[in-house]
Amino acid sequence: MNMRNHTFVTEFILLGISNSEGLESMIFVLFLVFYVFALLGNLLIFLTILASPNLHTPMYFFLGNLAVFDLFFPSVNSPKMMAYLVGQSRTISYQGCASQIFFYHTLGGTECFLYTVMAYDRFVAICHPMRYTVIMNHRVCTSLTVGTWLGGFAHGSILTFLIFKLPYCGPNEVDSFFCDIPVVLSLACADTSLAQTVSFTNVGVVALTCFVLVLISYTRIVISILQIRSSEGRRRAFSTCSAHLTSIILVYGPVILVYLRPASSPWLDSVVQVFNNVVTPSLNPLIYSLRNKEVKVALRKVLSQVAPALGYKQ
Repeated sequence: MNMRNHTFVTEFILLGISNSEGLESMIFVLFLVFYVFALLGNLLIFLTILASPNLHTPMYFFLGNLAVFDLFFPSVNSPKMMAYLVGQSRTISYQGCASQIFFYHTLGGTECFLYTVMAYDRFVAICHPMRYTVIMNHRVCTSLTVGTWLGGFAHGSILTFLIFKLPYCGPNEVDSFFCDIPVVLSLACADTSLAQTVSFTNVGVVALTCFVLVLISYTRIVISILQIRSSEGRRRAFSTCSAHLTSIILVYGPVILVYLRPASSPWLDSVVQVFNNVVTPSLNPLIYSLRNKEVKVALRKVLSQVAPALGYKQ
């Protein structure tokens, strides 16, 4: 195809959530509630871990990183979504669209790697308790965390390069409420088979590898827990893993539904992406605080210290 006869796209138009006409105000309120809850809840979890010496352990170090992730992730797409729901422009610049894809998949890759590291941490804690502090020392925890963020950066960079090295010369309507690989690739005016194959493989390999490693870790964990003689010991061991397992289900479900199925359904994609973008990050603080006694105690202590400073009486 001779590209010299085409005008290249400089901006895209976000069409929003499918079949949501007339529901903009209700959707805006829902987005706002979940977004604010995600920001406040995760900020509170992060500050609680930071301010509580008894939570300065590998498990809570990784949980603090997850809270930081959950602060950033909904902020990639939600503000733009809420802006056009209240009547502002639906257009997004070419660079803005590329930025959304980059940060969305950088953070998405980081999340997969982080959950894998958290599963490994639980594996060491339950299967090798006597060697836990030696294996999961400060240097190892720092290296694993840096690795998760660098891995996510590499993942997002590769995908963004693949998608935006293709020419876009119209149409420019993105059939979603944010720029993502499936909906943007369909607008390219060139052969997308290589980009589709590599992006599908990249997302699939990252998600599948992380999932398999998590599965191996939890298989070993379950075997070790079942060998514990006391029912109280088994209950406590399971309770330390239940929050992490719940979060994993909430994370991998949307990935499988959106990226790893052959046929695309715009409405289902929108619902799943809304859940993945704002609902899951807002639920994580509840999941980890309600299921964890140490976090609940630390939260109460932090809030009891903050309340007088804000003028509230105990």
